[in-house]
Amino acid sequence: MPAKTALVTGASSGIGEATAVKLHELGYTVYGAARRTDRLQELADRGIRPLAMDVTDDDSMRAGIEQITAETGRIDVLVNNAGYGSYGALEDVPLDEARYQFEVNVFGAIRLTQLVLPCMRAQRSGTVVNVTSMGGKIYTPLGGWYHGTKFALEALSDCLRLEAKAFGVGVVVIEPGGIATEWGGIAADKLEKSSANGAYAPQAAAVAASLRSEANTKRNSPPSVIADAIGKAVTARRSKTRHATGFGARPLIALRRIMPDRAFDAVISRAVGMPR
Repeated sequence: MPAKTALVTGASSGIGEATAVKLHELGYTVYGAARRTDRLQELADRGIRPLAMDVTDDDSMRAGIEQITAETGRIDVLVNNAGYGSYGALEDVPLDEARYQFEVNVFGAIRLTQLVLPCMRAQRSGTVVNVTSMGGKIYTPLGGWYHGTKFALEALSDCLRLEAKAFGVGVVVIEPGGIATEWGGIAADKLEKSSANGAYAPQAAAVAASLRSEANTKRNSPPSVIADAIGKAVTARRSKTRHATGFGARPLIALRRIMPDRAFDAVISRAVGMPR
């Protein structure tokens, strides 16, 4: 039997990089995809195959899938990890930026899934792993567009799970909590660009400070925690449909489930230091 093949997007750093390494250790032939292949050199040195791919470019995605199937003849795991956080007041964020957030976090993931499904259906096997966030179950102020993408990907994953089951294809959702990556700093920068001036400036200052503080806290889990969860999900005989893991994920999701909206509003507002 040839080695199983995995494709991991957003593999140049953080969760994607750790996941590519984990799947390689599990014996998969792993393709690590990113827009810039120069950032994939460390993965290449480990034996992971670098792949230039932009999840907002259909030709780029098609070429990547064609390369993988030509070289290995199969795709067993797709990890849709590429994404970023675009924060800012809903009123302030330009719609072009909002659309791009959805293009990367939602449409890129689903289009790539469309491209791998024919191969998985022909094999009668495969697993699609969609990395959402605890932010796909909870919400924070000034994060509406980001949370919207993650809520959307959660719903699409549920529908896909029902549709793909008949073909032997599984769908797993990974919901990271606080992870030690560049994400918080990038989200804070986006927030300040959109809302540091004007009506929402006091809120923006508080939330940006919270994002940067959380990004630098030692409480955050390492990316390997998410990589381990993905590794277990794709190798299990019958994986759970969802894996909430990483700092704060399970308790915050549980709290949202049991608390009334206004009570949860108050908890989150205090947590991020929102001005009264």
